[in-house]
Amino acid sequence: MIGKLRGAPIEICSGGQTGVDRAALDAARAAELPCGGWCPRGRRAEDGVIPRHYPLRCVRGGYASRTRANVQSSDGTLIVHRGTITGGTRLTLDTARRLGRPVFTADVRAERAATLARRVVRWLIQHRIRRLNVAGPRESEAPGVYREARAFLDRLFRTAPFRSARRARSRQGAYAASAGRRRRDSPVG
Repeated sequence: MIGKLRGAPIEICSGGQTGVDRAALDAARAAELPCGGWCPRGRRAEDGVIPRHYPLRCVRGGYASRTRANVQSSDGTLIVHRGTITGGTRLTLDTARRLGRPVFTADVRAERAATLARRVVRWLIQHRIRRLNVAGPRESEAPGVYREARAFLDRLFRTAPFRSARRARSRQGAYAASAGRRRRDSPVG
């Protein structure tokens, strides 16, 4: 089952808001996964301007435009939450459903992280997700959600579909480095 995604890099997409969005981008960067996404004009977030180290592009509108752009530009959306889905997270869920995009809601308090991660991996494979939008509540709506989402996503990004993508990039990098050495060492004629 895992082999269906093996070798294909899974890119993480998120909007850069505090809470789950930033946890997704930070976990992706820590796991050396490609990441990016769309953010509101002016790189707005509830804590001010989204830091530049997050590789995000700005949409013309605000939060709703950002949400739609991230859902549309991805193959599926993973919503990481605790309990009832409300606010901007509800907008993400409704937008994904309205656009007919696969969506998985992962309540990090409802089941063990290992079990939840296995269910998410099955969903990724079933829907052949290559670009995954990760969304959920902002920190002010769910204090501590960054920490919980980050722990779950760190675990998820260590699973086979994500590990195999890192190994493939690492092999490509090693090959490119050795090819570069051969070129420098070759005689110039």
